[in-house]
Amino acid sequence: MENTHIATQLNDLLANYQLFYQNLRGFHWNIQGKHFFELHVKFEELYNDAAIKIDEVAERVLTIGHTPLHTFQDYLDTATIAAAKGVHQGEQAVKTIVANLAALIQQQKELRTLAEESGDTTTGDMLAAFIEEQEKTLWMFNAWLK
Repeated sequence: MENTHIATQLNDLLANYQLFYQNLRGFHWNIQGKHFFELHVKFEELYNDAAIKIDEVAERVLTIGHTPLHTFQDYLDTATIAAAKGVHQGEQAVKTIVANLAALIQQQKELRTLAEESGDTTTGDMLAAFIEEQEKTLWMFNAWLK
């Protein structure tokens, strides 16, 4: 059943979002240096947005009749985004965010194609909205790094 494959892929995305979220929380808590004020606020904005997306992905899994992953062990076992530990400097944090966002965007593009090919336009539309927003965020962070 294609629905099961989409649910599995959504759960993979959910795991990556959970690691991305936790990376952002760590950056927010531990940022130091001359960009502290601007990045501390930006990281909070990003993790709040990630939390909303996490909920939307999990609820989409439920809506199509499956169970979302929901334990830290599931996330660690499934995610391809690595946990970022001991990051205190702005440039390193932003480079990690750029890499994490690029991975999420690519994963979402692939899942969007799969969903649309199987007739699940609702999942496709959700992912299209995520991608549009994240591509702009990625552009902004890349500009910050220059």
